[in-house]
Amino acid sequence: MDAMSLKKARAGRPRLMMLLLASALPLSAAAQTSTPTAPPAATTAAADTPVTSSTELGQTPIDEAFGPRDHADWVRETRRKAFEDTHWDIQLRTFYLDRDKYDDTQSEAWALGGSVGFKTGYFRDRFAFGATGYTSQKLYGPEDKDGTLLLQTGQEGYTVLGEIYGEFLLNEDTRLSIGRRGFDTPYLNRNDARMTPNTFEAITVQGLYGGEDGKAEWRFGGGYFDEIKERTSEEFVSMATDAGAPAGIERGVYALGGNVKAGDFSFGAIDYYSDDIINIFYAEGKYAIPLADKLKLQFAVQYSDQTSTGDELLRGTDFSADQWGGKAELAWHGALFSAAYTRAGGDTNMQNPWSGYPGYTSVQVEDFNRDGEKAWMLRAGYTFESIKGASIYALYVDGSDPQAPGDYAKNETDFNVQWTIPEGIFKGLMLRLRYAHVRQDDPMGTNLDDLRLMIYYDPPKF
Repeated sequence: MDAMSLKKARAGRPRLMMLLLASALPLSAAAQTSTPTAPPAATTAAADTPVTSSTELGQTPIDEAFGPRDHADWVRETRRKAFEDTHWDIQLRTFYLDRDKYDDTQSEAWALGGSVGFKTGYFRDRFAFGATGYTSQKLYGPEDKDGTLLLQTGQEGYTVLGEIYGEFLLNEDTRLSIGRRGFDTPYLNRNDARMTPNTFEAITVQGLYGGEDGKAEWRFGGGYFDEIKERTSEEFVSMATDAGAPAGIERGVYALGGNVKAGDFSFGAIDYYSDDIINIFYAEGKYAIPLADKLKLQFAVQYSDQTSTGDELLRGTDFSADQWGGKAELAWHGALFSAAYTRAGGDTNMQNPWSGYPGYTSVQVEDFNRDGEKAWMLRAGYTFESIKGASIYALYVDGSDPQAPGDYAKNETDFNVQWTIPEGIFKGLMLRLRYAHVRQDDPMGTNLDDLRLMIYYDPPKF
């Protein structure tokens, strides 16, 4: 295929995506978009990811997008009733972060905060609404050690109403949502790896079908995302502005995707289109092979493609980038061993303006997604049987030299210890200690060290 044909093919994909989106979102008020699924408060599963998963904080695999991780959670929500079934979520957080950076400067802060949110049951079995407020307040934060993303610039605390939305139940399997709330997909998600998450102003539809009695599970979602509130912000801004477009350029993002899971196989794809800004396509497949009792081997592959669109207002010129990756995991009793490889190409670095980066070698500090960069990862984790809720893991990622002059190869080593108390008086308390060491292969051999201590508490829901 010649260069002109390739450019036309890429340009046609967003138009196809928008036509599909139009067919998924009828114009009648009774059949428009739906909501994410996770509870309104910031108690996302990513914050409590056990060793049985190698998913990093702030990431959303596509087979966990468009709805709750557990199909039964979706069904239970659809059966709740209005005020008597109003569901409150409260989470308390404290987070300490200390980072010694490549240039010998330091970012350090300790914050206290959390979230309070509610979601009603369904009035007349059709309509519910919800809201969530978030806060992060300084316990410690020298002004000359700014930049942890636990607090606003200047080490200032903040409080924000991050979610307020209405949700329509079109049927037991399909929901429409209008308003401001959190969402979880690979390139548009909460990125909930600090004190508060991203939230979005959007109109969306989501569906979850099957998944019971051995049937295949189908998930889909689509909608229009107009604005984003970044993690430490109190304001919603245009999706184009947040992506880095020049002042005054305001564009939203159309998204459409789905995932099918049948037994140990799953495959999904999603496209994000912002007119004159960027188009991002992502696909991922997984297949698991049970080898013996408590022994399973899983393979996964992913592909991302990013291109400029329309008048190319994001950078004033055309660009393209892509990355593919593969991952193999072996689960045996409480242990999980992982190996992954990624390779980025094109003419620029990969971008993730509205999410954590979904690459298999994206870890605590580095994403390993620069133009021309190749990276491999080894990871080992263990969930203790003798201490319920306790787990540990360690990983190593080695990256190659990227294309851009002045960028250097890096490698990163991470350690993680976590304990989520499952019962007793402290049930709902999670303690997590994370440490990362990054070595940059420059003439000076500069290093980065990143230490994080997180304590989250989810009181019993009421």
